[in-house]
Amino acid sequence: MNGVDQALQKHSWIEDVWGMLTGTFLASLGLYLLGEALAVTGGTAGLGLLLSYASDIPVAVMFPLVNIPFFALALWKKGWSFTLRTIIAVLLVSALTLLHPVMLAGVDVDPVYGTFTGNLLAGVGLLILFRHRSSLGGINILALLVQERLGWSAGYVQMGIDVLIIVAALMVSPWPSVLLSAAGAVVLNLILALNHRPGRYTGY
Repeated sequence: MNGVDQALQKHSWIEDVWGMLTGTFLASLGLYLLGEALAVTGGTAGLGLLLSYASDIPVAVMFPLVNIPFFALALWKKGWSFTLRTIIAVLLVSALTLLHPVMLAGVDVDPVYGTFTGNLLAGVGLLILFRHRSSLGGINILALLVQERLGWSAGYVQMGIDVLIIVAALMVSPWPSVLLSAAGAVVLNLILALNHRPGRYTGY
């Protein structure tokens, strides 16, 4: 592929803005469904949910707090553009998690449906953000760095780390909920593993 063809595949700023809005909306809806199902998932989203359950602090507050150390990692390894996009994405997800309870007030979410649908939506949202040079911080940044340096799939790297996080959830959640959460996290990471591989997607 020559330089002209590659340049033609770059996302415009309008496409990036729309992609980030779409990705953060889907991810926030997924996070809301996970919270309604009292489920956990991997990454900083999972840590945010766990700490929210344990402390009664809303996940909209806990999620960006958990990500603060990883913003520094992103700045060090990925530069200002990626870091600013990631900070914006995290803040948008946090803000949108406050919208869904208002719009879906009174809706009972089945735990199985909420866990699997929440992870599916979060996975698709993350995939969109990855393709627009952004992430939701935390483990996503670490997984992307490993993919760039070693060529390992970001989805599989994140899956391994997420297993450790979900096992740790046994300290605050009953084991049936943890098993269901683990199955849901596999769904999320398979979406990334099967759709976000080095060289598969050239638009950026």
